[in-house]
Amino acid sequence: IAVFFSLFSHVYLPSCNDLVASGRDRKPNALVQVAVIDPHKQHLVSHACTEIVEANKDPLFLTGVTFPSEYPGSPETLVKLSVYDAKDKSQESVSKPLFKKTKPEVGRCFYRTDFLFNRLNDTLTLFLSPSRSSDGVCAAGTVVVSRLKMGEMEEVDVDHITTDIPSHKCPLVCESASHACIDRENNPLTGPVFKNPICKVYRFQTVDSKWMLVREQMEECTLSFSIPKQLLSLYIQEDISRVQDLKELGELSPHWDNLRKEVMTRYGGIISSYQETLAELDKITGHSFKPSCCKAQKSLEFIPINLHTQRMRVTCPRKTDAFYDVVTVGAPAEKNTFTAYQCIYYSPEHTAKAQEVLSTMSLLQPLITSLADQLLQAAQEHSSPGLRDALKNLSDKTEQFVHTLKDELVKSALLALHAAQPGYISKNQKQTPMQGGQHQGEGGPLKHQDSIPHHKEYDEEEWDRVWANVAKCLNCVIAMVDKLQEEDNNKQEPVPEQHLADVITSHNPGDWREQLRPLVTRLKECVMEVVEKAKRAMTFVLLQEAACSIPQGFLLQQRRDVVFSQALAALACGFVMRLYAGMQDQGFLRQLHLVGLVAQFESLLSTYSEEIGMLEDMEVGISDLQRVTFQITEAKTDDLSDLQPLVCGRRDHFTVEVPLPRLVFQTLPEEIKEGKPLRVFPVLFNVGINEQQTIAERFGDISLQERINQRNFEMLEAYCKSLILPCFQTPTDIKELLETLGQNVVTKKRKNVEILWIAGTICRRLNGIRFTSCKSAKDRTSMSVTLEQCALLRDEHQLSKDVFIRALDCMRREGCRIENVQKNIKCRKYAFNMLQLMAFPKCYRPPEGTYGKVDS
Repeated sequence: IAVFFSLFSHVYLPSCNDLVASGRDRKPNALVQVAVIDPHKQHLVSHACTEIVEANKDPLFLTGVTFPSEYPGSPETLVKLSVYDAKDKSQESVSKPLFKKTKPEVGRCFYRTDFLFNRLNDTLTLFLSPSRSSDGVCAAGTVVVSRLKMGEMEEVDVDHITTDIPSHKCPLVCESASHACIDRENNPLTGPVFKNPICKVYRFQTVDSKWMLVREQMEECTLSFSIPKQLLSLYIQEDISRVQDLKELGELSPHWDNLRKEVMTRYGGIISSYQETLAELDKITGHSFKPSCCKAQKSLEFIPINLHTQRMRVTCPRKTDAFYDVVTVGAPAEKNTFTAYQCIYYSPEHTAKAQEVLSTMSLLQPLITSLADQLLQAAQEHSSPGLRDALKNLSDKTEQFVHTLKDELVKSALLALHAAQPGYISKNQKQTPMQGGQHQGEGGPLKHQDSIPHHKEYDEEEWDRVWANVAKCLNCVIAMVDKLQEEDNNKQEPVPEQHLADVITSHNPGDWREQLRPLVTRLKECVMEVVEKAKRAMTFVLLQEAACSIPQGFLLQQRRDVVFSQALAALACGFVMRLYAGMQDQGFLRQLHLVGLVAQFESLLSTYSEEIGMLEDMEVGISDLQRVTFQITEAKTDDLSDLQPLVCGRRDHFTVEVPLPRLVFQTLPEEIKEGKPLRVFPVLFNVGINEQQTIAERFGDISLQERINQRNFEMLEAYCKSLILPCFQTPTDIKELLETLGQNVVTKKRKNVEILWIAGTICRRLNGIRFTSCKSAKDRTSMSVTLEQCALLRDEHQLSKDVFIRALDCMRREGCRIENVQKNIKCRKYAFNMLQLMAFPKCYRPPEGTYGKVDS
């Protein structure tokens, strides 16, 4: 939709000719700083900056300069263009050369805004006045400013612009392609939701020596605050209703009455806390996003971190404009009381799983014992058919038994049980010795973070060996049966009559039983050992759930409320953005009401230290989004206040209503207008890329990441199967992409970022909603978003491979993502250091000078 870019109707593409460097034996590393001089206020305001073009006296800059549509504010407004020779690449000095004299100035020039805005010729050549330090230099070169309207690409002949870099030796040919611009301020579809846009414009070369115009725009979303505030109100109403239900139970026995009072007190505490948080949020006005530096602020815990939308619009010769959207947000997680391995544990699904495991074991264990005895009986009778049948039944039930117990819940519960035993010392307690011989479990309430220990003395692989022994014993039994039957078949071959008596005499029917007995006995012993350990583990899960239900269950619910609030705000933002973009696409609208949309969350969290807890929070939060449906409604009026999405429902199911203006609403399919619930299928794929992930892969545990990716691949595969209907034209490459994704998910490969790339491609092919997250959606997220954008330009719009890296560095150095960093921490540096980046995949490393040690 062109409304995303209509605020910036003045776009300029700068280039320079015949620049003179500060040293005569070198060519300048040129950049252009743009500043605006307001004649009324009489002061200089830094406005924009291009990227650095190294060792080039005729630089052609890829970064454009944009001005809002209301420019010029005054006909006398002056634009100052300063050309600098950047000997270093420090992002701070690049972005603020007006205030830091760290770079020699090649020259400067001025022009009045109305002179270029109102001239018929959209190209202006200006001579640079040499700086005072340029001794003996009379001419510093020229600056060519080409004006390009946002809705069109002009055909410009600049054959005279050449460089010493082969990839730049091509004419700047932008063939005409007219596109209508929509006045965003007067368009009711975006006003109430997206605000504070930042726009960046680039020109990149294609493989056929043409030029594409690329515009990226980042905006805040008002839903960052409005959705959490609505959820808090609904939480308060729901809990007040629960308290009232408890009161209406009538008179109870003293024991139950005391429990009721304690529960009501707990609810009262939550209600009071939520009311205080809501009151604090109501005081905040004018803000549309929560910066990463406020992530630990208690009053903002329900607000998603750094939620922004980003759209890339691509205009190519003789092609229709294309749009690519992504929502960036900090990982939904509760961060205020966060420590390593403190996250959401033993949910109702886990306790149900524990009960299922106990029930399955109670059925299979005696059945396996019985079938093992039947196998020995068949061996005693020397019955080959009976032996085969008994072995098949025993194999089937034993494999079912092993599959049931091959679950991470059993393993984690055994670790938790070890932590709860007397004498256990936690990692924190090792650093501060306990006094008075007190150990965990005595003198203090049970805590969820104590459930998963980090204890060297406990062999975490013991459980894997125990249940694997069952499978090994079964294989030994199968091998012995095969051997016995093979020997029996050999004996049944025709033999001379004089030897028949000898064969019968030498054969002992009890041999089979005696050879199988030790193997079968060992199998039954291994099964019993597994049952004993698993039963203790699952019993402890149920015990912990009961023990924590009153003191910790409420804290768990509060944590889940916080995480879900952040996740829902992001999802609602993405849904609205995707809906606005697809209003004219009948195929998309049909898919929306028939099967729903996939919402693909890309996470870059590591599976080590505190981020493993964040990832577990995020997994639960994204999974809880399955309880959400959307509904399109007709707005009461076309006033922007009546177009704000609304949330209704309870914790077990929420509905987000998205109002549309009457004229727009009338164009929708009847099913949507009738209020049909619209489903969203959230899937999460995670691949850690930082130095902590390196530690996890080499010395730690990445099973959480593997489980998440495998489970969500299966969900994505199921969604794709639902699209196999006559009314849908599913892209032919979806099946191949799914197969490749499945292979990558099960492949043991360190930092396999191809999982994220393929999942993102599938999401876009399916008209889905793309999300990218890391801890704060600022640094790693920026690397991922810019990489995806350049990959789309390469794969879909023939971006020349020769300029791929330069385009990528250009976006990271001067694009919307570095502006996002500035908004969050007031500093234009990504929070990386050199040692950290050595562990990053190469394509996720920022350009030199754009990173450093900062407080993020």
